[in-house]
Amino acid sequence: MKTELIIRSNSADIDFALLRDGKLIELNNETTDNKFSVGDIFLAKIGKVLSGLNAAFVNVGYPKDGFLHYHDLGAQVNSLNAFIKKVSTGKYKEFTLKNFRFQPDINKDGSITDVLKTGQNLLVQIVKEPISTKGPRLSSELSIAGRFLVLVPFSNRVSVSQKIEDPKEKERLKRLAKSIKPKGFGVILRTVAEGKKVAELDKDLQNSLERWKTMCKRIANTNTPTKILSELNRASSILRDVMNESFTNIVTNDETLKVEIKEYLQEIYPEKEKIVKLHKSSVPIFEKYGIERQIKTSFGKTVSMSKGAYLVIEHTEALHVIDVNSGNRSNKAGSQEETALEVNLIAATEIARQLQLRDMGGIIVVDFIDMHKSENRNKLYQHLKEAMSLDRTKHKILPPSKFGLIQITRQRVRPVMNIKTTEENPNKDGQVEAPIVLLDKIEADLEKYISKMQSGKSTNKKIQLHIHPFIAAYLTKGVNSIRFKWYLKHKKWINIIPRDAYTYLYYKFVSVKE
Repeated sequence: MKTELIIRSNSADIDFALLRDGKLIELNNETTDNKFSVGDIFLAKIGKVLSGLNAAFVNVGYPKDGFLHYHDLGAQVNSLNAFIKKVSTGKYKEFTLKNFRFQPDINKDGSITDVLKTGQNLLVQIVKEPISTKGPRLSSELSIAGRFLVLVPFSNRVSVSQKIEDPKEKERLKRLAKSIKPKGFGVILRTVAEGKKVAELDKDLQNSLERWKTMCKRIANTNTPTKILSELNRASSILRDVMNESFTNIVTNDETLKVEIKEYLQEIYPEKEKIVKLHKSSVPIFEKYGIERQIKTSFGKTVSMSKGAYLVIEHTEALHVIDVNSGNRSNKAGSQEETALEVNLIAATEIARQLQLRDMGGIIVVDFIDMHKSENRNKLYQHLKEAMSLDRTKHKILPPSKFGLIQITRQRVRPVMNIKTTEENPNKDGQVEAPIVLLDKIEADLEKYISKMQSGKSTNKKIQLHIHPFIAAYLTKGVNSIRFKWYLKHKKWINIIPRDAYTYLYYKFVSVKE
């Protein structure tokens, strides 16, 4: 497996594309005016405290107040309140919590009115960005994420990622964490900590501790609401969370960004520093790596897959619905059940990619093609779980029902990635699919047309493609033309007939006798 991170920097924002074996699996955008990202910590002011909801609305500077539920306060919120009062005066500068006097934990079934008051200042962290008409979701159980571990102030707990399954390794990591963690702080060992030495863990811990101290210095004499600690930029957070041996390339078109990434890699993964490169070609960076094309083909309502199958993706306020279609291809498998299984497995792989690529969260219902055999339904379920195992976002997959439905819940912390893929119709009013996806559609239809001819035993017939002259010229251009590639793939020569009467994006396949 080969992983590449391609970064395109513009004057206003930065786009990050994560490729796995050349295929786009994650797309992120970071704008300079995005002030409310997951992980940011604010010194905020408590607004309305509602006993009926057992929650409070909190002013963090967003047009809509953030939402803070009692269960998101954290057991040590009283200690946090006492700490903020001391630090706000500017006289208390013992940020290590070594000599801090902790308050008793709050009752887990208590009332928020016993803990918070309107107008009170509180440190809160964004756990879900503003989505639709809602403000950010907040927590006052703070955490500072590092490469190998997460530092949790006002806690003494040490825990290990559930993805590390070896009991001996879990025990080893717990023992190391307890030996290095400062008093008053808890530690969560991340999955990438597996096999790491105590020196590497300690260095990461000290980096997070320095970020905590820097944040605390900003509390004194600060007006509310104010952001006092920012999550790392997207490039750094992606590298921190997913950097591993499979990374072969990190390419950016910005010299300053290249230097920053190299400096960050020197800290977390020095042996990978040499893979950072500057894009110097006259071809735009996203076009060079085929990303622009993949964006156009991956974000529409309909997503094409191999063997003529396709997905239809619909979004509603409550949930996302994905329909799996086999297309009009012939049944090459031994039975309808085998065909359904084959298409469903292809769809499961693409669905796992789509969820991560679009950052779809909440409830996702997938309507797979019906399969009657329970072993096939189980095979599909296991395949989908494996395909989604590389997804860093928390998710849960339920086994398929007898109707072929699979329900997925995926944590929603950011608005779904929604990219417009249609363009203005050059011939009349309305919208059409982007011309960049036209070749994919033609090739998919050609494959289905050839399969249909073979199933009907019409292999002795020629195939003609009637199409607009501009597109016809593009398909036949050069010795190694697209038509010639089709011939090598399908062993069938396609006669391309230019038609002046056709619109730009219209085409038709016709079979004629030899």
